[in-house]
Amino acid sequence: MATLPLGPPPRDLAAGSLRHRAEETAASLPPLLVAAERIAATVAQGVHGRRRVGQGETFWQFRQYQPGDAAARIDWRESGKSQRLYVRETEWEAAQSVWLWRDASASMDYSSAAYVAGGDWPTKRARAELILVALASLLVRGGERLCLLGSGMAPMSGRVALTRLADLVERGARRGGGLPAPEHLPRYAQLVLIGDFLGPLDATNKAIAGFAAAGVAGHVLQIVDPAEEDLPFDGRVRFEGVEEREELLVSRVETIREAYAGRFRDHRAALQAMTQAVGWSFSAHRTDRPPSLALLALHAALAPDRRR
Repeated sequence: MATLPLGPPPRDLAAGSLRHRAEETAASLPPLLVAAERIAATVAQGVHGRRRVGQGETFWQFRQYQPGDAAARIDWRESGKSQRLYVRETEWEAAQSVWLWRDASASMDYSSAAYVAGGDWPTKRARAELILVALASLLVRGGERLCLLGSGMAPMSGRVALTRLADLVERGARRGGGLPAPEHLPRYAQLVLIGDFLGPLDATNKAIAGFAAAGVAGHVLQIVDPAEEDLPFDGRVRFEGVEEREELLVSRVETIREAYAGRFRDHRAALQAMTQAVGWSFSAHRTDRPPSLALLALHAALAPDRRR
């Protein structure tokens, strides 16, 4: 007759069972969410938590008066306790939602990694979606409410919002316009647009101006492939359109590299100018560079001092 052991299982067996369950749980998570959480965790180590100085009613701290501070902000009771003047600071209150959008057009499927020696970078779509979900992870950690533009999803907060958004991104339409469709957003909402924005500048300006006119603050992140910026090819090259079936044969592509680079710079400068004209921020990212750099730029753009 077998004897059943009493008490807890041996330590090594319990640890093995726990590790097995953890691996099963991790395996059930969408790969995009796992990768985005890893990037967000790296960036989160270098930024502060949600408690930041800003507009609100909740007291946060006293700090010493600095030249330029309004006299009305001086707390005379606290200042009377010493020979120095102190300013009363309140905690920033994030009452608005952040709406996120990524370009789902066919041009975002491009990657030059296969055509460049030593190339090892993802498509623009993969990088855009990774940064978007990683940003959502940071926003959730900061207690923000977020929503995917055009999804019909109501603004949500917490882990359920992150999981829901990651699922919508992965299961969402694989094709769409290169610009967001007009949508009514609450006044003073925050909008983050991620795409290559290589289309006609007039159309891009119209889309941005439409949201800005409704009182929406925005941040534009342009994601490009390194070949789109550097044109590293040599010799005879045939270029094929992705969204428009057009072809261009260049016998010696190196002869147009300088002119091409100039037009690319002009296009980016125009994008930056149109965002600045409406009070939005602009940043650019190449897919051969760490995604954490772009994530830091977006996190800084969403800082409370810019919101004010």
